[in-house]
Amino acid sequence: MPVPLAPYPTPPPAPYTPPPTNGAQSQLVCSGCRNLLVYPVGATSVCCAVCNAVTAVPPPGTEMAQLVCGGCHTLLMYIRGATSVQCSCCHTVNLALEANQVAHVNCGNCRMLLMYQYGARSVKCAVCNFVTSVGASASTTEQKFST
Repeated sequence: MPVPLAPYPTPPPAPYTPPPTNGAQSQLVCSGCRNLLVYPVGATSVCCAVCNAVTAVPPPGTEMAQLVCGGCHTLLMYIRGATSVQCSCCHTVNLALEANQVAHVNCGNCRMLLMYQYGARSVKCAVCNFVTSVGASASTTEQKFST
């Protein structure tokens, strides 16, 4: 009577060894849950440990920028040079202005620091809805509320 042969034992799988990157890491925002993901340089995509969404990594050398969504206050990352960014959470289209295209002023009522497009004549505070004049007349508006 023939003796059945046992299958060859499979060797244990080798542990995963990531490609050598000299410890260099980069960051991007998860396309699913918007958490910040850290990944080794050279990766082409990253799987989020929280929501399991796979986010594509931009090509090497792509300069990224960040802004906070005006609708839901979610941190958005985008390729530098884009003129607008649509939020994947609330679908608000946000203007993406370069640093030299924006200016800052304190709200004339609550003193909150406001950012506005360079050249604007006034800016409305999202906290107290006060409209602060900017430019030559900004100092007179702030003087009115500083006393």
